[in-house]
Amino acid sequence: MAIIEELRTPLYFAAGTADLAVRQARKVPGLIEQIAAEAPARIDAVRNTDPKAVQEKVTVQAKEAQAKVTEVLGSLDTDLKKLGENAQHLALRGVGVAAEYAVRAREAYEKVAEHGEQAVKQWRGEAAEEINEIAIAVEPDPEPRAAAEPEAAAAKKAAQAKKAPAPRKPAAKKATASDS
Repeated sequence: MAIIEELRTPLYFAAGTADLAVRQARKVPGLIEQIAAEAPARIDAVRNTDPKAVQEKVTVQAKEAQAKVTEVLGSLDTDLKKLGENAQHLALRGVGVAAEYAVRAREAYEKVAEHGEQAVKQWRGEAAEEINEIAIAVEPDPEPRAAAEPEAAAAKKAAQAKKAPAPRKPAAKKATASDS
């Protein structure tokens, strides 16, 4: 039974993932229609764009980026001790961020597993929950059963004794002429 409990969450996670994928796939036709409706306007906007203006804009942006890179490189601290401290600080921050992401991933995993459990219940028509309730109601506690076992064994032996046919007596041999 423990194996089933260990497998339940990953299976629910898989079911939740499948259900969410189906929901997202159902959105695709609407997105395709939306893109198809917007495509002519976007194509016209590209056609009406002046290539020289675009080239000038890109050139200006490239010069601004180059100036920022030069500024950043000029302001870098070359002190090795400070760089080492910064590296240690960044490493510790990285560990903290990794731990935070691990917690978030676990939470997301559990949410998807919960969603999967709900999806499975919905797919089954709530039959699983009803079966569990019936099983709990029908299944007796193991301790009272152990106390009732001697009584049940005695009742079983008595029932078998009643059903068992009486032992047969050996049939009497018929007297033959040679015996007299």
